[in-house]
Amino acid sequence: NPKGDVWWGGTGDPHLQAAEEGLTVEYTSPMRGELHDWAIKQAQAANNKTIGVYSGALGFGYNKDLLAKSNLPEPKCWADLTKPEYKGHIQMANPNSSGTAYTMLATIVQLMGEDKGFEYLKALHANINQYTKSGSAPIKAAGLGETTIGIVFMHDAVSQTGAGFPIVTVAPCEGTGYEIGSMSLIKGARNPEAAKQFYDWALTAEMQSKAKDVKSFQLPSNKNAAASELSPDLSTIKLIDYDFKKYGSSAERKRLLQKWDTEVSTLPQ
Repeated sequence: NPKGDVWWGGTGDPHLQAAEEGLTVEYTSPMRGELHDWAIKQAQAANNKTIGVYSGALGFGYNKDLLAKSNLPEPKCWADLTKPEYKGHIQMANPNSSGTAYTMLATIVQLMGEDKGFEYLKALHANINQYTKSGSAPIKAAGLGETTIGIVFMHDAVSQTGAGFPIVTVAPCEGTGYEIGSMSLIKGARNPEAAKQFYDWALTAEMQSKAKDVKSFQLPSNKNAAASELSPDLSTIKLIDYDFKKYGSSAERKRLLQKWDTEVSTLPQ
């Protein structure tokens, strides 16, 4: 008994998982010819049961005023965040409730290898002051002066800067993962034809160009859409070859989350 017709936005991993579990339906939009390759690859990974609508790189941001007040060095790398001087100064979301944080978990595993990656996550855990429910909450807290550093998608950090908060956005020096925000049609929806009309419209350059007007700083999937001048330029960021198919699969997602719950979240801080 679906409560909606279209699932728009959010990180691509759960869209891939939903496709695998038969919760969404196949659809090929006539707008596909206007989309970036990464948006099409997302569709192909799900047998056309989803499509990429925007993209954004993972990173972190810090409150430059709090950093100076605490006499802390500027963090530039993932490795910096495990240093003892940052203890109690960092927030990230819980990967069980947040696509952002799951992307971070999967990124670290791919960047460092699983064993070293989990050793890193354990070291980072010691410096975390709170695991939030929402992925963007850590940088909003940093903007308000409630924490110094927030691990988020870079466009969320830029959004805080654009709103006038003293936030500096960082692309980690070792490299980083990224999300493909996606859109899917829900299986058994009550209004399937209207859903397809929305789906097609949401992929147009006209619609995606509106994102910048509401201060949304992701990279749109339509090649002809205009992005904000403040949007992070992915071509200047060291991106890993993120394996969306593997880390978006139901089995791998559940395995990694269970391992994080067992080996990381239960540790003292």
